[in-house]
Amino acid sequence: MSSRFLGECEMLRKGLLIAGLAIGLSAPAMAANCPNDMAAIDKAMQTAQLSDADKAKVQELRKQGEDQHNAGKHDESVKTLGQAKKMMGIQ
Repeated sequence: MSSRFLGECEMLRKGLLIAGLAIGLSAPAMAANCPNDMAAIDKAMQTAQLSDADKAKVQELRKQGEDQHNAGKHDESVKTLGQAKKMMGIQ
């Protein structure tokens, strides 16, 4: 094998390693955000000016997001909690 080929393989291996680490390290960060989102929703619900139907929907989304978080489905939890936050006008 040529040294050029070996060098390209080494670069590819390092790139894949870096990408894997980035993905692996971002998952806990996303997981840590779920409790913050739930707390923000809970706080905003205390003074929310929503219809009863919208309040029920927000509570349903918040519960679903918590269940997803507890099941380790953090991408889904972030999306679900994001829907609830959007309904309440939370950034």
